[in-house]
Amino acid sequence: MNGSDSFDDETLQLLDGIEEVHIETRREQDAPEHRTIIWVMVVDGEVFVRSVRGPEGRWYREISANPEGALHAGNHRIPVRAAHATDGSTVEAVSEAIRGKYGRTSPGSTQAMLSPETLPTTLKLLPV
Repeated sequence: MNGSDSFDDETLQLLDGIEEVHIETRREQDAPEHRTIIWVMVVDGEVFVRSVRGPEGRWYREISANPEGALHAGNHRIPVRAAHATDGSTVEAVSEAIRGKYGRTSPGSTQAMLSPETLPTTLKLLPV
């Protein structure tokens, strides 16, 4: 545990600049790991992810049940703990970050990430 609620500046810059990461999740603590390609957003120095498949997404179900996982960004493995982002202004800020980061290059996927069923799957990732 790094003892902090936030990632260091180098990690934030990496995640803010990268298009896609792999998220590593497990159904249960001792189960085999599963990796999925997802988008990651940095908003006000905090890291967020959202499930394009809404609550049905496998990685989302797994990290909701077992909140420790990791992001794989380039050659970096970044251990994380997920927490639901339920504040409406935070969820909207993440939506704005999605529009800004991905809207021009992936308009169809961006729209899917902004659909009402995906909004409750917004997760804040904390360093472990």
